[in-house]
Amino acid sequence: MFKKFAVLLVAVAACLQAPAAETNSLAWHRATGRVDANIHDMALMPLLEKIAAAADWRIYVEPDTTYTASAKFRNLPSQDALKMLLGTLNFALVPQTNGLPRLYVFRTVMKNATQPVLETKSVARHVANELLVRLKPGADADALAKLLGAKITGRNDKLGLYRLLFDNPGATDAALGKLKNNRDVADVDYNYYYDPPPTPQMLSSAPVGPLSLTLNPPGDSGRTIVGLIDTPVQSLGKNLDQFVRKPISVAGDATIDNSQPTHGTAMAYTILSAIAQQSANATSAEILPVDVYGSSPNTTTWNVALGVQQAVDNGAKVLNLSLGGPNDSPILANVLQQTVADGIPVYAAAGNQPVTSQTYPAADQGVISVTALQQQGLLASYANDGTWVDLALPGTSVVYFGTQPWGFQGTSVSTAYATGVAAGNRAATGFSWTQIMSAMQQKFPVPH
Repeated sequence: MFKKFAVLLVAVAACLQAPAAETNSLAWHRATGRVDANIHDMALMPLLEKIAAAADWRIYVEPDTTYTASAKFRNLPSQDALKMLLGTLNFALVPQTNGLPRLYVFRTVMKNATQPVLETKSVARHVANELLVRLKPGADADALAKLLGAKITGRNDKLGLYRLLFDNPGATDAALGKLKNNRDVADVDYNYYYDPPPTPQMLSSAPVGPLSLTLNPPGDSGRTIVGLIDTPVQSLGKNLDQFVRKPISVAGDATIDNSQPTHGTAMAYTILSAIAQQSANATSAEILPVDVYGSSPNTTTWNVALGVQQAVDNGAKVLNLSLGGPNDSPILANVLQQTVADGIPVYAAAGNQPVTSQTYPAADQGVISVTALQQQGLLASYANDGTWVDLALPGTSVVYFGTQPWGFQGTSVSTAYATGVAAGNRAATGFSWTQIMSAMQQKFPVPH
């Protein structure tokens, strides 16, 4: 039976470094997570706009809220800085698995903070001057690229997928229009970015101890292999590394900060935790890590599509996509539809922007979308909802990296739990994926 994990709040302050000015200045320093400010008699909305631009957050305020701020300080942690800047107003900083952190400012309760303050500047939502194209069988990619004045910078002839680079945005957009009407083209779109995953929080103590899992020989049908499409996965320790296959990377060699667990490491640990609960701490299931980020803070549609195919080609029987974004790519959707049609279930994160709008690839046809619970029966305050969401599981995980516990929160965690539940059941019982999904829909319904 799937046990409920304790809920841990992970506060993430994503900050941009900026120089301070003499008056009405605000500087967020990424390297230190500290804030400098010199604010004098500033009205609330201009203040929040300044915070949004400096910290690169999405900010929502309760309508008709007024306040005049005056504060001067240096080198304060972001939470303390917000207390100084916002005075008697209430606020909540909510980390996002698949996007920018969200700051809610309110007089009464958080759910009343509905007025957006400023669309902050972030990385471009698609890679500059690039298009992805899927060609119909028999089409000549090289001839098409030459005709458009583009360079092919990536190709997968098996899938008919190609990555085209153009000289400038104008040429890119013009080519997009031409390719949409080209009879040799099945799909074409931009190469979208997916936002960086959140950072973990180091915990002084944890309600659970390190995971222990025993390896069992596989059954007659072989091992259940989970394709984990994520950031690089570090060593989980001698006991758990036996459940992790040799990693694959589609994003080049990665430089990893080993002072804390990566998002991929946390998802792998969470998947194994869920598997352990389904199989009395003994399983033949394995994880195949596929790195689609490399050393970059972002990944793209191209890398995710290639990562999915690499996982499938190397024996994955179920996929975990604890990532997402607002853009629906027909390129990735087609790859995932083929994967599902081949009998490989795909679990993906519904997103951490408490709205009903769709997140992709979770909302793509055939993909199993997973949102987060903050406690049994209650949707997490940060979690996406909607009729397109299929399952709801706990949104917090305790992950041991070495001997140190870390806390992770978000629908990415919920997705890892869901994948682990499914894989653990499959390895332990041999039930079909259809039987397992039916049981999970009964056990983990979405509390709309």
